[in-house]
Amino acid sequence: MSTDRTFLGRLSLPERRHLTDALRTETVGGVLLLLAAVAALVWANTFHDSYEAVSDFHIGPASLGLDLSIEHWAADGLLAIFFFVAGIELKRELVAGELRDPKAAALPVIAAICGMATPALVYVLVNTVGGGSLDGWAVPTATDIAFALAVLAVIGTSLPSALRAFLLTLAVVDDLFAILIIAVFFTSDLNFAALGGAFAGLALFWFLLRKEVRGWYVYVPLALVIWALMYNSGVHATIAGVAMGLMLRCTTREGEEHSPGEHVEHLVRPLSAGVAVPLFALFSAGVAMSSEALRDVFTQPVTLGVVLGLVVGKAVGIFGGTWLTARFTRAELNPQLAWPDVFAVATLAGIGFTVSLLIGELAFVGDPALTDEVKAAVLMGSLIAAACAALLLKLRVRKYQLLVAEEDRDDDQDGIPDVYEEGTAAYHLRMADILERKAAEHRERARLAGAPRDGADRPA
Repeated sequence: MSTDRTFLGRLSLPERRHLTDALRTETVGGVLLLLAAVAALVWANTFHDSYEAVSDFHIGPASLGLDLSIEHWAADGLLAIFFFVAGIELKRELVAGELRDPKAAALPVIAAICGMATPALVYVLVNTVGGGSLDGWAVPTATDIAFALAVLAVIGTSLPSALRAFLLTLAVVDDLFAILIIAVFFTSDLNFAALGGAFAGLALFWFLLRKEVRGWYVYVPLALVIWALMYNSGVHATIAGVAMGLMLRCTTREGEEHSPGEHVEHLVRPLSAGVAVPLFALFSAGVAMSSEALRDVFTQPVTLGVVLGLVVGKAVGIFGGTWLTARFTRAELNPQLAWPDVFAVATLAGIGFTVSLLIGELAFVGDPALTDEVKAAVLMGSLIAAACAALLLKLRVRKYQLLVAEEDRDDDQDGIPDVYEEGTAAYHLRMADILERKAAEHRERARLAGAPRDGADRPA
């Protein structure tokens, strides 16, 4: 059947280059995130008292309502940087990326919605049957893109760019809905004076951007004030980061090589991926693990719901949403890929580390013991999802390597992969010139190979 669109088809060259740059930083950040998580577990299980003492150490001006523990500074402060970058990335996708076209955006949006609704339903079902708490329904709904890309970095980087873009775009949409969940369901009693001040600060931030006022010394202090007001308002402070990220312009104008949003993202992303998220993991993933705790993960309804939500709910939801979109629209899957490839990526999206840990803390804020159990469940579910995805991707690695080699082929040696130029006359003229030079070289070699050597018998 003919089709007007192809799911997971080839990216445009600018989009592919942006994706490569983003993945490079995210992958390094993901490896640091893995190391931080391991360090947190070792620290918490070897020197538990010192870990608790450092995590609970309070610092900050109490008069401004900011006398917070180190753990809270990591969750409410450093993660605001992470969500600021997520806001820029979402804005870029909306105006210049995969989400700018409603038809193209349908796939990752539907996949993300299904990939969040299904884990929540799995959690609710498990806890309804088992008599557990329904407060943690949102814990297994998030995908940690940095952790997922770190897994890709460990098992190989031969995943085709279309699948990588699908995973990245899916995670951006996932982040948006996670932000909405945090804002709607985990907002405490509102301080309307502080909230009004935060909105006034955001309005000033937007006004300065529109007037093209430049200088970090203007925006950084203003961003800190907006963050502090948002924190004191009762709305989770990370919302301030998202809002400011969405305000940046992510389209280029005449004479600009990069938009302001891309420039700021380029500067801040290493801080987010390399510092903010790993430090959050260091002070959030430190859970005391024991044989009893691991047994409880698979026997208690709350923790079992989290594990099954991440491992089963994410994979089934994302794969099912993608397949249904393909089934009931005129679009078809890229013929170079197979549905098992999509299922492998859907399984990889079950790694719900950073935001899942954050939502777990918010959902069970009054119960430290249950919070630690939920954290253990998030770690276990993410580990299982990573192992399953690694196995599925390894089974197809030879196919991926061939696809990537074809994507990167540059026979005319102009620095642009041939797949982006094969429809142009200039490409074929360059190739004709290259082949003619090679043909002349081989004719010369044939002549020399057939010429008589000194001392050899010459033909009569």
